[in-house]
Amino acid sequence: MLFSQSWADLPYIIITIIIGFTLHEFAHAYVAYKFGDPTAQKQGRLTLNPIAHLDPLGAIFIILVGFGWARPVPVNRYYFKRPRLAGVLVSLAGPVSNLILAFIGFVLFVVLYKTGITNGLPFDFFPFLQIFIQMNLLLFAFNLIPLPPLDGYRIIEDLVSSRIRAKMSQYEVYGSILFIVLVVTGLSNSTIFPYIRFVQGFFINLFQSILL
Repeated sequence: MLFSQSWADLPYIIITIIIGFTLHEFAHAYVAYKFGDPTAQKQGRLTLNPIAHLDPLGAIFIILVGFGWARPVPVNRYYFKRPRLAGVLVSLAGPVSNLILAFIGFVLFVVLYKTGITNGLPFDFFPFLQIFIQMNLLLFAFNLIPLPPLDGYRIIEDLVSSRIRAKMSQYEVYGSILFIVLVVTGLSNSTIFPYIRFVQGFFINLFQSILL
């Protein structure tokens, strides 16, 4: 399991996955809709109902190996008046939603710790909030990796010229294969995970400097 040393933390992880994945995909759908693309809305994805967004296999993978996925939100760039700008913002919306959730979790952690209002309650909020913060920062960092089909790759696609974008599309399948190889061979432990741990540490320190 990804974060816990025991199965006791599994409910915290499941709750975080439901919230983190749902808000991530909703954010993609909402921003696309605001830029004029009704595709996700017509397919019932402009909702906070987790059932519309969760992929059971993807949720299991993130619990077991640290990488997972939700159901991708369909986006039709032809509805955008400014496709590049809209494309970047739509792609950024998902990871940023996870960053915001992590910050909210950190604020709650600090408030509960300083006020002590949870003392005597049967539910220990602190292990849950720690996992909530860590996993949402993981989702933020992971989705910004510039490999297909992640959001980071889509952002780069919209930032480069049309010529480079066409070249990228030719090699997209190899990027997906590289990503699978990193995960299956365990090379992600020396490549992807150090990056994710760095991002987690950076933002936790940033949150601390803002709030403490």
